[in-house]
Amino acid sequence: MVSGYRFRLGWALLLAATGVHAASLRHPLNVRDLIAMDRVGDPQLSPDGRQLAFSVSHRDATDGQATPLIYLQALDRATSQAPRQLLEGGASPRWSADGRSLYYLAPAKGLMQLWRKDLTGDSRSSPGADLPHQISHGPLDVQGFKLAPDGRSVLLDYSVYRDCDSLACTADRLKSRAASPAKGQLYTRLFVRHWDEWADGRRNQLFVAHLDPDGHIVGEPVLLTRGIDGDVPSKPEGDDSEYAYSPDGRTVYFDVRIAGHDEPWSTNFDIYKVAVDGGSRAVNLTASNPAWDGWPVPSPDGRTLYYLAQKRPGFESDRFGIQALDLATGRLHEVAPQWDRSAGGLGISADGRHLYVTADQAGQHPLFQIDPRNGRVTELVADGTVDGYSIGRDRLVVAHDDLLHPAELFAVASTGGGLRPLTHFNQARLSTLEMGQPEFFSFKGWHDEPVQGYVVKPADYQSGRTYPVAFIIHGGPQGAMGNGWSYRWNPQAYAGQGFAVVTINFHGSTGYGQAFTDSISGDWGGKPLDDLKLGWQAALQRYPFLDGTRACALGASYGGYMVYWMAGVWNQPWRCLVDHDGVFDARMMYYATDELWFEEHEQGGTPFTTPALFERFNPVNHVADWRVPMLIIHGGHDFRIPETQGLGAFTALQRRGIPSELLRFPDENHWVLQPQDSVQWHDTVMAWLKRWTAPAATTPPERKAAVASH
Repeated sequence: MVSGYRFRLGWALLLAATGVHAASLRHPLNVRDLIAMDRVGDPQLSPDGRQLAFSVSHRDATDGQATPLIYLQALDRATSQAPRQLLEGGASPRWSADGRSLYYLAPAKGLMQLWRKDLTGDSRSSPGADLPHQISHGPLDVQGFKLAPDGRSVLLDYSVYRDCDSLACTADRLKSRAASPAKGQLYTRLFVRHWDEWADGRRNQLFVAHLDPDGHIVGEPVLLTRGIDGDVPSKPEGDDSEYAYSPDGRTVYFDVRIAGHDEPWSTNFDIYKVAVDGGSRAVNLTASNPAWDGWPVPSPDGRTLYYLAQKRPGFESDRFGIQALDLATGRLHEVAPQWDRSAGGLGISADGRHLYVTADQAGQHPLFQIDPRNGRVTELVADGTVDGYSIGRDRLVVAHDDLLHPAELFAVASTGGGLRPLTHFNQARLSTLEMGQPEFFSFKGWHDEPVQGYVVKPADYQSGRTYPVAFIIHGGPQGAMGNGWSYRWNPQAYAGQGFAVVTINFHGSTGYGQAFTDSISGDWGGKPLDDLKLGWQAALQRYPFLDGTRACALGASYGGYMVYWMAGVWNQPWRCLVDHDGVFDARMMYYATDELWFEEHEQGGTPFTTPALFERFNPVNHVADWRVPMLIIHGGHDFRIPETQGLGAFTALQRRGIPSELLRFPDENHWVLQPQDSVQWHDTVMAWLKRWTAPAATTPPERKAAVASH
């Protein structure tokens, strides 16, 4: 367990580089500061490691609207030049094999297309040589791409109707449907909707387009996933990490879950290979594993395919282990099988001697280096959160953030060591902000097992004073509140409004071993609630600045479920509650959600086969014991936990006469993503917290009446 928060040298150097010492101009962070932050990420080192391309989403300080930008930065072993803006309106920069060009996605005539920017042209002798070139001209959006190692082809993923024989066929059908006065959609199987979209019959499919010597697409892209009834990449969040070229460019590997009738209750992704000429059907390489296989990464010599795999079907939070498949013999083994962490973000060095992954670990999300020959695991970047990385010959570049800083880019030697700052996009803004200081702590939770949490002091903290508390409960439920920056549930937003923050990584959280993660399944209202109670008491005893008589509990998703559960079974400490997209009725949740595998694993069956399991920890059964004022927030496009869950809870509160409010966002999904919606969300939540945590002398009359009546 991590006993305290360690401030890293890389961030200290970055702050010192700004040279700003205007402490008198500083103010506590608020949501308007939050939405104005530039979002830096997707680092891409050139093949020779001497240049870095990356993406920046520049945010307007007034309305938070984003402008996507691509930057280029020259590097050498010891220093780096300041980054320069290369393109406006582009995203997903990727280097050509020779390092002379950048390919990227940008709109053209209302559609996302593939473009190329040459970096070595001389515009004086060749007019237009430095201008971007549009590479694709198809009638559909290019959703993602990957360049072949030999530069002769490019993978493109499009959303198409599978019975169409061309991209134009899909485009024409979409236009015809839009023009039709009949808007009904007939469904014959699930998914009818997923995450935040209704199904319209299209699938994400993978195509290959061949490039001429000048780098232009030749002819119609060829469908590689012919006959595959599934999404490549997956929905809703799949990307180009789900498909890859072999080193010789002749073979493509991809992962997919075959849909069929079972798609909503299956996690059986498999990895396929297909010849790049598109002349043959794809072959399943992992058919023997009925659980999840994904994210293929071929070794540089082409002999081994590395990928991530789970062992238990139907469990999306099972541990992802690193697999090594000998492509010649078919022999398979797990790399580092004793390493009790769930790997993500798999990458490999150019010489094939090291693998790289990220994983949750005791409140952090580090970057690890793994020797595939012996499974030795080395923590390369320890504290904070690594959001992405790019591998060079002698160093890596990582996108890194923590509880005090949004993501910036840092260089780290391939042998480890400190982080060297490369970008400073948000430092001038940060220099004007007061932040609450975080500290991790551990305590004895359920059955005296060690559990970790952290507190964040208010931004205006003064020793000897006490402060109201925001008790934040994370979602997942297999997730964690860790040492990372967030644009949605950011503890600094509460610290900036004068609240201390307490959060607990209860049983079920990730980063503490798979057994700890497994322990929540089938016990949503049991062990986690014990941990929350014990963690709350431990925090109150350890941190005298917490005013336990002026505290509100908040949570989203599973955290929202827990808020509804606590409203009936542990409501004594709380002045108020805030519930975002939570599960109110466990039984109806099953029948209305999209991904049934989650419910069936977590509840141990279905409500028509094992109804008692769904009712054991069902918040709806305890409405008679609700008494605490509650703010409910729900998104109209949330198909994971549909908005009727929030409406049902609000009805219960109103009918019982408990002070309550409902904030509905008609076009937000399970998250609040639009900048002005985020402002409204934060303003509403903060007003609710301040209203109910006001000192006793100024307690609103309606709360006194509510407490008296219950």
